[in-house]
Amino acid sequence: MRVTVIDYKAGNLTSVLKALCHLGAETIVTDSDLSLVESAERIVLPGVGHFAATERLDSTGLTAAIRAAIARGTPLLGICVGMQWLYAGSTEAPNQPGLGQFTESCARFSESTEKVPHVGWNSLEIRPHSRLLAGVTPGEHVYFTHSFKAPVTADTAATTFYIEPFASAVERANVMGVQFHPEKSGATGLKILRNFLEVE
Repeated sequence: MRVTVIDYKAGNLTSVLKALCHLGAETIVTDSDLSLVESAERIVLPGVGHFAATERLDSTGLTAAIRAAIARGTPLLGICVGMQWLYAGSTEAPNQPGLGQFTESCARFSESTEKVPHVGWNSLEIRPHSRLLAGVTPGEHVYFTHSFKAPVTADTAATTFYIEPFASAVERANVMGVQFHPEKSGATGLKILRNFLEVE
């Protein structure tokens, strides 16, 4: 299985590549080569940091190439900010559009006595029939670090509670995303990445 990993200079590439290689995937990294997106069997978009960094995806032509790959049926997995980019946008960078596969927008956690960002292990409440989360037991813990979150909608595959419920995984056809870091989430994270590699 060949996985094209998108590097837009804001991703946690090393850990993601190590996890994918551990699972037997052949990984190819690109920050601008559109042909590697066109020929991809799977696409992974890791991300950390500020939503504004996704502007690089637009300026290099990767946004259009990823959109075309999705239309061809290529499975796509967004991680952390990579998942947020699947939405229309984020209040973190109001002038920077997302991919728009999901029409809602991401927003910062509400003001609370809890600290923001949300950092550490938290549990997943899993909705039925998710291929990405197949075999993951509801209540299993994964590792988060983020200040912005996606809303709970019909496309939400799992929810997590911190200050308020938010979408910790999203899935529609071949477009999938996780707000947590599967590459830092032990055996549960590896199971989720394996599911992505095996999804039809």
